[in-house]
Amino acid sequence: MYRVAVVDDEDVIVAGLVRTMPWENYGCEIVATASDGIAALGVLRKERPDILFTDIQMPGQDGLAMIAAIRSEFPEMQVTILSGYPNFEYAQRAISLGVVRYVLKPSRFSELESALSVMVQNLDALRAPGGSAQAPAVPSDLPANISAAPAPDNVSVQPAAGCAENAHNFIVHNAKEYIRAHYAEKLTLEDVADHVYVSQWHLSKLISRCTNQSFSELLNGVRIEKAQALLADPALRIWEISERVGFADVTHFSRIFKKITGVSANEYRAQNFCAEPAPQETV
Repeated sequence: MYRVAVVDDEDVIVAGLVRTMPWENYGCEIVATASDGIAALGVLRKERPDILFTDIQMPGQDGLAMIAAIRSEFPEMQVTILSGYPNFEYAQRAISLGVVRYVLKPSRFSELESALSVMVQNLDALRAPGGSAQAPAVPSDLPANISAAPAPDNVSVQPAAGCAENAHNFIVHNAKEYIRAHYAEKLTLEDVADHVYVSQWHLSKLISRCTNQSFSELLNGVRIEKAQALLADPALRIWEISERVGFADVTHFSRIFKKITGVSANEYRAQNFCAEPAPQETV
């Protein structure tokens, strides 16, 4: 039996889908339901369903980031989105992350059953002797009533073989953007992982794979980049810059600055912003 989870903040939709779909005809059983995206992640990690029907726009979550997290952590999970958001670009982005179907609400029963049939076929192909490690290519067709706004050049519908990589890159990009916005805070790997909806372990692995850096190296790189810009202001002392970019200890800041740039902060300031070397600070 294939295990199925249903996630939607509208209880009537969850109940209706659970009751009316002929799950047994497709060798499926409902193992979990959830009414919000954050709770859903815990359920998915615990139950590890094979199939997921989920809303993509629920309060307090970034729908695409959530889909990317699911596809990255569970690359063989078959996902169908139930959405009231009829936007062509958004749907394309979701499909590029590896969803099998993008079904608009209110949806016809035949659309939902068709989605279930395709997801079961994909799973059967995966589990057949010699089955591919990647799911078969997802359909590129979109519901006819989705707004056909032109998609930007960097958005494309890709086969499933590229979807997992798309999801990994999407997550790391969002993590880097979050770090750039919050580098001056006491930022931890857990903070960033929570923002992009994946576990700390998984985010650490993705950062290492996609950037060849650890989380600490990535964070320190952003902080030192910001410090280099602040050194242009001669009124700011080294310890003030250290605090502004998120270091609690100026000695640690100085050590990291020299490790990354090859020179001390004072030397960097003298080389780049001063006509004559400034007096050396003791830090």
